[in-house]
Order: sequence, then structure tokens, then C-alpha cells
Amino acid sequence: MASTNDLKNGMVLKLDGGQLWSVVEFQHVKPGKGPAFVRTKLKNVLSGKVVDKTFNAGVKVETATVDKRDMQFSYMDGDYFVFMDMETYDQLHVDRKAVGDAANYLVEGFEATVAQHEGEVLYVELPAAVELTVKETEPGLQGDRSTGGTKPAELETGHSIQVPLFITTGEKIKVDTRSGDYLGRVSS
Repeated sequence: MASTNDLKNGMVLKLDGGQLWSVVEFQHVKPGKGPAFVRTKLKNVLSGKVVDKTFNAGVKVETATVDKRDMQFSYMDGDYFVFMDMETYDQLHVDRKAVGDAANYLVEGFEATVAQHEGEVLYVELPAAVELTVKETEPGLQGDRSTGGTKPAELETGHSIQVPLFITTGEKIKVDTRSGDYLGRVSS
């Protein structure tokens, strides 16, 4: 249990019958008249839904312990992603649902943050950008410029994104894992 006066960004609260909500923003408000209150922006840990919620100042809220560990993606085992704890070398089988969109950018050997609560994997978080190889894309045409259009490219993970016309098959590129946007070439 914690007081609403103790809220911090990233803290995970257990509200509405056990649902887990992460504090995205909070603001202590002390109006001229009336009691003080805390205005928060909360994100549902499982669904990603963001809501605004107001608490009276000093009210007790239940906190949840979320264990975040850096793990390395090892391999696929059927519908499960197998991650290895970098400290203990324990292996963890993670359901595709918990991995979510991160599956589009996971390659063996990549490191990710795996968040667990009471032994259940909540989500897998990748770094903001990853380096991937373009497995297949149409060849560029004479006159293609960096300010030109885009074309689809299939990454080594099998996921397709839009890349500039000058990108060729076999090139290493940087991709934003949050939006799926092309960020640039990786110089070797």
C-alpha cells in the first residue's frame, strides 16, 4: 500500500479488482478552495489503454510489484518465445500474446526487458531502436533519391516496413520498435 502522495512515474498500481495500471504522469493539485488531489494518467499494463484518474490527496492505493529483468531471446518453441535470464541463465517460455508487437523485431540474441508479476509475464519491451537486415526488397531505380518515396521491404524477422527507395536487399537498417518506422542505414 502507498499513499497517493508517494506516486512516481513507472509505479504500478493494482486498481479496479486487481487490474494493473502503470503511472505515466501525475500532478499534485492544491486548489485555492477545497481539498488537495492528485491527477494521474494511467496505462493498463496488459491492454495498453490510457485513462485519466483523479485521487484525493493522501488516499491509500494498492501497489503491485513488477519484476523487470533484462533477458536474451534464444529461440522459438512452437508458439512460445524462449528467453534466457542474463544473470541466472534460467530459461523462460513466453506466450506470443505477452510478446505482442515486439515479435516483429525479435531476432535470436536480441536483449529485451521482460516484466513479470507473481510469476506471470505481463509484457516484453524492446529497446527503442533495433538493427535488422533487409531480407528482400525491390531494386531501386535510376534517379532514386533520399528525399523520394518509399517501398516495402521484408526484414529478417519476416515483418514488412516501408523504406526509402535507395535501400537494397542485404543492407542493415535501424528500425523504431514503437512505430515500425525506418530510422536510417547502419554503417558497417
